[in-house]
Amino acid sequence: QVQLVESGGGLVQPGGSLRLSCAASGSISRFYTMGWYRQAPGKPRERVATITSGDYTNYADSVKGRFTISRDNAKNTVYLQMNSLKPEDTAVYYCNAIMLRPALTDYWGQGTQVTVSS
Repeated sequence: QVQLVESGGGLVQPGGSLRLSCAASGSISRFYTMGWYRQAPGKPRERVATITSGDYTNYADSVKGRFTISRDNAKNTVYLQMNSLKPEDTAVYYCNAIMLRPALTDYWGQGTQVTVSS
């Protein structure tokens, strides 16, 4: 059973930075892609950033140039560096991992709260 554990959320002022971590149980190299999603109150969950096993990255337009996703295979961890944070970035951030074999399977973490407020 795959477990994803997020950490690093918290309260930060506008313009500040946070780094989220997603630690996986076992090797992350087995995942086709990993990513970060977020959900604000009253809104649907949205994709923030993804990274493939080949290190191809993709970002939502709203975070391009401010957020950076990366992975450390040795630590089985994916990171989301968030800079120049805005109040509209406030949400619960979820880690996601997709495995293709032996079957297409979607895994989610429990989420970590990020609040951007003065």
